[in-house]
Amino acid sequence: MTTPVIDLKDVHLRLGEGPTSVQVLQDVTLTVESGQSTAIVGPSGSGKSTLLMVIAGLERVDGGTVRVAGERIDQLGEDAVAAFRGRMIGIVFQSFHLIPNMTALENVAVPLELAGHADPFGIAEMELAAVGLGDRLTHYPGELSGGEQQRVAIARALAPQPAIMIADEPTGNLDQATGRQIADLLFSTAHARGTTLVLVTHDIALAARCDRQVVMRSGRIEAAASSPAPAQ
Repeated sequence: MTTPVIDLKDVHLRLGEGPTSVQVLQDVTLTVESGQSTAIVGPSGSGKSTLLMVIAGLERVDGGTVRVAGERIDQLGEDAVAAFRGRMIGIVFQSFHLIPNMTALENVAVPLELAGHADPFGIAEMELAAVGLGDRLTHYPGELSGGEQQRVAIARALAPQPAIMIADEPTGNLDQATGRQIADLLFSTAHARGTTLVLVTHDIALAARCDRQVVMRSGRIEAAASSPAPAQ
C-alpha cells in the first residue's frame, strides 16, 4: 500500500481572536495519492483556500496532523517549513503574484537563486520556454497579458521540480478561452512530470477534469468522489 503524498487527520483551524474568531476548518481528514489531481470545490467561505494554505504550510493548524511528502509540517518551525515548501510545493495563485519591476525571467529565476539552485537563470529560461514564453523572457508583468502572467507564475512554481502543485482559482482572473489554455497547461505539465495537483476552483468543468473532487461546506469535507472516466 502506497503512502499518500498529502495526509491530513482531524485538522482544526480557528482564525481571529475572541468573539470575532471563526472556526475555518473542522475535523478535516484528507489523503491525496502521489500523481493524483484533486479539485477542492464548495461555496465561498467553506474553507477551500484555507485548506490549500494548510497543505502548503502557510497556515498553522490548531489541532490534528498535517503530513506532506512524508514530513509532519505541523511540527516544523517557520524556517524549516519555508525551506520544505521551496523544495516540495509549487503554488499558483489567482492574482499571479508576480513582482512588477522584475522581468519574466527574473520572476522565475530569483526564487531559485535565493534557494541556492545552480544555474537559476538557465532553469528559468527552460521553464518559460516550456510554458510557451521563450520569446517573452525580458518582458515585465505589465507588458504581458493575464494568460501570459499566469504562465510565468506556473513556470515559477514548477522550476524547483516540486512533488506537489497547489493552485488557488488558477483561471479565476482569465477569460474562458485563456482559462482553458491555462488549465490544459497545468494538467499536461503535471501529468508529464508526475506532479500531484491540488486546486481550488468554482469552475465545474475544471473540477471535472481532476481525478477526484472534494466538496467542502462550513469548514468540513462534505463529500469526496472520483471524477467519472471520459467517454471513449
